[in-house]
Amino acid sequence: MPELAAWDSFYEIVGSTAGALIGLQFVVMTLIAERPLLATAEAAAAFGTPTIVHFGAALLLSALLRAPWTMIIPVAVLWGLIGLSGAAYTVIVARRMRVQNAYPPVFEDWLLHVLLPLVAYAVLVLSALAARVHTSGVLFVVGAATLLLLFIGIHNAWDSIVFHVFVIRRGTQAEPDSDETAGNNK
Repeated sequence: MPELAAWDSFYEIVGSTAGALIGLQFVVMTLIAERPLLATAEAAAAFGTPTIVHFGAALLLSALLRAPWTMIIPVAVLWGLIGLSGAAYTVIVARRMRVQNAYPPVFEDWLLHVLLPLVAYAVLVLSALAARVHTSGVLFVVGAATLLLLFIGIHNAWDSIVFHVFVIRRGTQAEPDSDETAGNNK
């Protein structure tokens, strides 16, 4: 299908980036696992695991859209299912954020862990419904949703690392001054 062939380089870059960031996230989590704290499992389920899910979704979408499809409908059904699954998972993440007590979520957390992922996954579902009629335009929308998931994952991974380095480690190594705390990062 010539419409998809034009996207090969885009999805090669996005997929490679998502795959590399998944590996890097595993390395970082292994390094910070040396200092486990109470309630970190709840916080990891609310804040850490979704990052890997979004990177995985970007990687899966990139792989699907690089396959040599002859028709748009089968791939649209698959990206629509990814969208439905991701939206359902985002609802679970919202519940986990509310019940965990390791960190009180702020607006930025709700935006980047719930609202924007929900938008990205909903866009995948809606674009799957319009794929047959507006193939060329829909491919741009799917590309934007995939890129949004990648950037959400990058932000959330960075935010988690900053929280662990500047809040958690500072708290375990020395007495933090109230003026020097990192603030809202997890």
